[in-house]
Amino acid sequence: MNQYLAITSHCLENLLAEELEQLGASNIKPVNAGVRFLADQQTLYTCCLWSRTASRFIFILSEFDVRDDMDLYSGAFAINWPQYFSSEKRIIVDFKGTNQKIRNSQYGALKVKDAIIDCFLKIASDRPSIDREQPDLRIYMRLFGQKGLLGIDMVGGSLHQRGYRTEAGVAPLRETHAAGLVKKSGWSFDHPLFDPMCGSGTLLIEAAMMIAQIAPGLKRKRWSFESLKSFNREKWMEVHARATFQSQKNRVTCGTHFFGFDNDARVLEIAKSNAQRAGVLDLIQFELCDTSTMTKPVGFETGHIICNPPYGKRLGSTIGLISLYTQLGVQLKTKFKGSIASIYSGSDELLSCLRMRANSNYKLRNGALDCVMKTYQITARGEEITDTGSKTYSSNMASGFSNRLRKKVQKLDKWAKRQGIECYRLYDADLPEYNVAIDRYKDFIVIQEYVAPKEVPAAKARLRLQDIVREIINVTSINENNIIMKVREKKKGNNQYQKLSTAKRFLEVVEYGVNLEVNLEDYLDTGLFLDNRNIRKMLGEKAKGKDFLNLFGYTGTATVYAAVGGAKSTTTVDMSKTYLAWAERNMKFNGKVGRQHRFIQADCLKWLSKAYGQYGLIFIDPPTFSNSKRMKVTFDVQRDYLNLMWYLKRLLCPNGEIIFSNNKHNFKMNLKLLNELGLFGQNISERSIPFDFERNKQMHNCWIITHKDG
Repeated sequence: MNQYLAITSHCLENLLAEELEQLGASNIKPVNAGVRFLADQQTLYTCCLWSRTASRFIFILSEFDVRDDMDLYSGAFAINWPQYFSSEKRIIVDFKGTNQKIRNSQYGALKVKDAIIDCFLKIASDRPSIDREQPDLRIYMRLFGQKGLLGIDMVGGSLHQRGYRTEAGVAPLRETHAAGLVKKSGWSFDHPLFDPMCGSGTLLIEAAMMIAQIAPGLKRKRWSFESLKSFNREKWMEVHARATFQSQKNRVTCGTHFFGFDNDARVLEIAKSNAQRAGVLDLIQFELCDTSTMTKPVGFETGHIICNPPYGKRLGSTIGLISLYTQLGVQLKTKFKGSIASIYSGSDELLSCLRMRANSNYKLRNGALDCVMKTYQITARGEEITDTGSKTYSSNMASGFSNRLRKKVQKLDKWAKRQGIECYRLYDADLPEYNVAIDRYKDFIVIQEYVAPKEVPAAKARLRLQDIVREIINVTSINENNIIMKVREKKKGNNQYQKLSTAKRFLEVVEYGVNLEVNLEDYLDTGLFLDNRNIRKMLGEKAKGKDFLNLFGYTGTATVYAAVGGAKSTTTVDMSKTYLAWAERNMKFNGKVGRQHRFIQADCLKWLSKAYGQYGLIFIDPPTFSNSKRMKVTFDVQRDYLNLMWYLKRLLCPNGEIIFSNNKHNFKMNLKLLNELGLFGQNISERSIPFDFERNKQMHNCWIITHKDG
């Protein structure tokens, strides 16, 4: 009897221990990411050939303390290596772990290699060669703090390499891990098994190999134990022949059915090829189908559903994943009542989108990633219950949000169509629990999520966001790829100018007959302030025959309205070259080009101090606060608005008007001081707020400023 270490994924140790016991091992003891056991030679061969969840089997040669590199060298040198293999064999050292003295695994491997070679030179007068590409033997060293374990890998390569999978889809499960998931799911062998997102088919193939009793290591061509002096070819051939016969015998009598759906035809062909190489293709029915439209496969009445939906960032956007899990939950509850579903994911929050209560919950590790498999009994009631792990979250709040959004959509869509506008606000934090703004831009939705207060748990905030995305898709029927999500934090300065991405996806929209360009992804704001719609319309009505000045012009939307309204000339001033170019494009979309339309890149405050000329209509919508690096001083609209008015008075025609707007909450206009400047102010904030912003009367402030005696 020799002592061995079987290596597996974290949290599958007990499963592997049960498997090894069934295969004849003794003195079984689960350890971290593995199982220790005793076995004779024939049992070891059987374990290597039949284990479905072990990735390696290590023949333990020695265990010793490793305080420093000398201990490591001495411990490795003390083993009589020529006793186990000849100097003709090519070797490589796999070193796992570090401690305070041995901080580099490559250095640790080098010390073990040196000890092995020195041992051979001392005892056998010859040494084995090192081969990183195709070694005959892999020496295995694992370091836990100051405890070292040294042995020989009996396999040579990971046992997840069954030989049937030459291609895979995106981020496939390892075969050993997939087999562990199938066993953990509680699937009963006499029930049909269905994977609605089968990808390259690994879960179904592993399950089919189990029921057909096909040894997972049967296709492996080389085993490291064949290079050991102790290798018994007769026993190995006996074990291998028995496994081959058993696989063929049980293969014919298998009656369980397996079903796999996927929406990618290319990946589905890979799955079929994998299943054919594994010898189980005729057991599995593959079909091209999308999760959102799937129904029961023909021949599947009730049974077990197993699934590993995507959950990583590289596999899709957050919105797309929320939609995917939501649709999966809906289809399971409506089309598969009476069945059992085991869903494996790296995101507990995404699993909550299924809106189902889990009967069991297994925490697992997929590499370095914490994952969970939840198993659900799909009842005939089809209740909408959200599983959040340790607590059950009522869907009443989500229902309230859905009802509110539905009413707003019904009302505002009709209103917008009558008005001739394609961009408007659908929802503006109407319910405190769902603190977002939702805007429609033609067939796109932009969600602006306001950062949740610190007292709101992060898990609850994520759950509410999932509610929002799910209900937007349900209510508006917008494709999830046309939903853009942004987070709006409370910041000072020109945060609308902060770049979020470089997608450069522009969309042309229409507002009251004016064509405007918006960018829904690259910036926090889109290039079109929806709450200023009434102000823009008013500017267009007032601009005819006048020279128009637009300060802090941004993307020039106010300028476009003035030009379309018949302005004699327009001047747009902004510090950003990017936004001035955008403003010019907006003008060209409406056929407004020529020398009478000027675009000036400058610090507006500095430009004002030196500007000359007369304007009949001036629009100024300054930032609430700005500390731009290109400005020598900071700007605060409450503190500095009178200074602005003093400069603007010089540029205003005798009968001209200044339209002054800002977004500072509780902004106060000192009319007395304004009068002392020779100006008169009229507050038009209430009528400047559009219909779709009527909930928030403080959305912005707007004033008409004229000469006092004008």
